[in-house]
Parts: sequence; C-alpha cells; structure tokens
Amino acid sequence: MPDFSLHCIGEAKMKFTIAFAGLLGVFLTPALADYSISVNDDGNSGGSGQQSVSVNNEHNVANVDNNNGWNSWNALWDYRTGFAVTRLFEKKSCIVHKMKKEAMPSLQALDALVKEKKLQGKGPGGPPPKSLRYSVNPNRVDNLDKFGKSIVAMCKGIPTYMAEEIQGLAWLQGTVTILQTAARQ
Repeated sequence: MPDFSLHCIGEAKMKFTIAFAGLLGVFLTPALADYSISVNDDGNSGGSGQQSVSVNNEHNVANVDNNNGWNSWNALWDYRTGFAVTRLFEKKSCIVHKMKKEAMPSLQALDALVKEKKLQGKGPGGPPPKSLRYSVNPNRVDNLDKFGKSIVAMCKGIPTYMAEEIQGLAWLQGTVTILQTAARQ
C-alpha cells in the first residue's frame, strides 16, 4: 500500500510554492513593469482609433502601437542600436530607418512623459511635430540581424525595406517612394 501521507505533504508544499510565486508576482509586477500610456482619438471626425506608447528601459526601446483597423501600425524605436522600424499591417511589411536623434525625444524624456501620463487621453502637447521624409529602397532587406534583436523579433518573416531620410527638396527628383513620419522634437 502506498504512503499517502508523504504525497499530501508534497502536495501542500507545492500549493504553498504556487501561492508564494503568485503573491510575489502580484507585488513585484508594479515595481518591474514597463510604463505605458494610451491616447484615444475618438473626437476626430471620420474615425476612431487608439494609440499607446510603452517604454522598456531594460532593453532601451520604445513601442508605439496605433490600432485603427487595417490602417494600424506598430513602431519600435531601439535606442541601443539607433534604428527604428514601422510595421504597416495593411501593406504587410516593415520599414526600417536610422533614428534621427535631433528629431526624436530621448528615451528618458519619453519615459518621463509616459510616467507622468502627460499624453493620457489628449495627445501630445507642445510644438507640432517635425515632418521627416524618407525614400524607401524597393529591395528587401536580406539580413535583419544588423538592426538588433527587437527589430528581428518584430519583422522576422515579413518583407522588410530600408528607408533613408531625404534632405531638402531632393525628394522631388526622380521617382521615389515616400514614407512620411512625424517625430517629436
């Protein structure tokens, strides 16, 4: 006949371990969590959507998620590698570009805005965003590894293209595909 008393003691220890791990998760999650905000644009005429910004200081990345049906997109700013990527759901593709530090907020400034929830429900304040224009190379990027692990994770298996900023009126010369992004100063 098997010894059930030993089984019951082992089961009690397992329940205690699971309960302890659960409580540890409840109390540590707020301390270790990334910060995020949400911006709703329900007041806009002709549509609605939701945008959220998340900052991960451990990996030096910021994520911007714009949820608006097929017009949805995700952007990832990797401050460690200096590259940013936008995943366009309607086009089923990713566009990678070098981050322009003068036109983008630092991770610390973005993190401070997120923590203070300055953008909560009303969109960004301050001066209007600076418009940047990019020429998208029609050739697919064959190796995502040079852009860092975060970008690989976001765009692996998705057609990815490299974009370069166009200075001045150079974008009028020739036929180029233009991707406009707005970046905060």
